Amino acid sequence: MKIAYLDAFAGIAGDMILGAFVSAGISPDDLKRELDKLKLGNVELAQRKVIRSGITAVKIDVLVSGETEKVTDLGRDADSGQHQGRSHRHHGQGHGRSYVEIEHLIAESPLSQFVRDKSLDVFRRIGEAESKIHDIPLEKIHFHEIGAVDSIVDIVGCALCVEMSGVDAVYTSPIRMGSNGFVETRHGAMPVPTPASIEVLKDYPVVFNDVPYELTTPTGAGIVKSFSKGVLKHQAFEIEKIGYGAGSRDLDKLPNLLRLVIGELKSEVEEDHVVMLETNMDDINPQLIPHVIEKLMSAGATDAFVVPVIMKKGRPGFMLTVLISESLLERISAEIFSQTTTLGLRIQHVDRIKIHREIKTALTSFGEVQVKEAVVNGKKRVSAEFEECRRIAESKGLPVAEVMQKLNAELNRE
Repeated sequence: MKIAYLDAFAGIAGDMILGAFVSAGISPDDLKRELDKLKLGNVELAQRKVIRSGITAVKIDVLVSGETEKVTDLGRDADSGQHQGRSHRHHGQGHGRSYVEIEHLIAESPLSQFVRDKSLDVFRRIGEAESKIHDIPLEKIHFHEIGAVDSIVDIVGCALCVEMSGVDAVYTSPIRMGSNGFVETRHGAMPVPTPASIEVLKDYPVVFNDVPYELTTPTGAGIVKSFSKGVLKHQAFEIEKIGYGAGSRDLDKLPNLLRLVIGELKSEVEEDHVVMLETNMDDINPQLIPHVIEKLMSAGATDAFVVPVIMKKGRPGFMLTVLISESLLERISAEIFSQTTTLGLRIQHVDRIKIHREIKTALTSFGEVQVKEAVVNGKKRVSAEFEECRRIAESKGLPVAEVMQKLNAELNRE
């Protein structure tokens, strides 16, 4: 499996990711050609080389009408004018955009489905964090810093870079956040890490190191949570390309760089982290259980299942188990309380290992079919999704079991 590994030893921001991918071989002209589909106006990508601690890196600046958007910072040494940390941007080219405006801009663009979906997911994650922090409904959130042109370019550009690089997955190191500093925003001075960055990165491994500047921006945090499958630990990894992306300023204690490594992950096993919700119920109508599971899966649960149990006083009941990402904890908990009779939930944070799988389209005797492909002990295993088998069975007037058997025989034929 081909992966991109983001080594965030100095934190992460959108412009650093763009610079690292360009450093690793992505064509800035191809990137610009795709970004023009957003119709953001006279926007250019300025590429230059910088050297930090003797390491050559690429710095990408977004130019709007020929001017680089200004960056200000309120760090620990702000009174003396030594603005060294990374920061939110104050834009002279407008006043940002609302979440709804950004959603429409991206969704209606002719960019690929992958780029649209991932870009919107990044904005949604940041928007939900801002909504919680400021107690404002998501649809009324108005982005100042991340809603301006350069941040839209950073987020959509990162999705384009992942697509252009042909990687199957993205992993990172633990994300460094900085601490004990302040950054100036439209809302006023914010502590480092900023509330949005730390909210977005809930349930993701982070490090609060002793650098008093904003090392990880909300944009960088949103990209990590949307794209990354987790922290790369001890898996075997064959390196193909390396790139370095530079942040905006020099830092005293470490080079302000992001290292990108692209290569082949040799391990078939992936690790990730989920939250497991459980509850026992002895007063739910069994007829509701299929509906409850369907609603939870539609709300974004990774898995949901029910098993019969014997509860206190010998009462028969059911135990509901739901696996979710931590970002969905409030949403799924509310759904469980709404759809079932339970009054409480058990919450556990669990690690998982799983075989990497990909959803692909295969040409079969029934036409094009969506299949799941995995490699187990060096041998490829392909299976047709049940919903695809049911769809074909209904359209052909055949038993589902017959379609499954024939498809799986075709897909796994040597």
